[in-house]
Amino acid sequence: MTDASDQTIDSVTGTPDVPPEGIIADIIGALRTVFDPEIPVNIFDLGLIYRISAKDPGGLVEIDMTLTAPGCPVAGEMMGWVEKAVGSVEGITEVKVNLVFDPPWDQSKMSEETQLELGLM
Repeated sequence: MTDASDQTIDSVTGTPDVPPEGIIADIIGALRTVFDPEIPVNIFDLGLIYRISAKDPGGLVEIDMTLTAPGCPVAGEMMGWVEKAVGSVEGITEVKVNLVFDPPWDQSKMSEETQLELGLM
């Protein structure tokens, strides 16, 4: 059973039709400050974030993320960057980042705006 104050965005199955609000919007804002070192795009718009689950107000935030390639040389560092960025959001007391590779990342996971920016559309 989920508490009414739990908020989850699952980008694998689709995000809610309404724009994120509250703590999830703040977390997304923080994620947009973390950039992939090989592609000059933030990891949220790049489509590397598959799931964000947060209790509102604050508390534990769980994030499922992937990498553009399984052999990414900065995998461990990137998870740390995500923890630090999300941990800086007011009210967040703990951040757990899970690295997942299913489904594998591909360019279709990027936001439309990012695909246009990179000349992929």
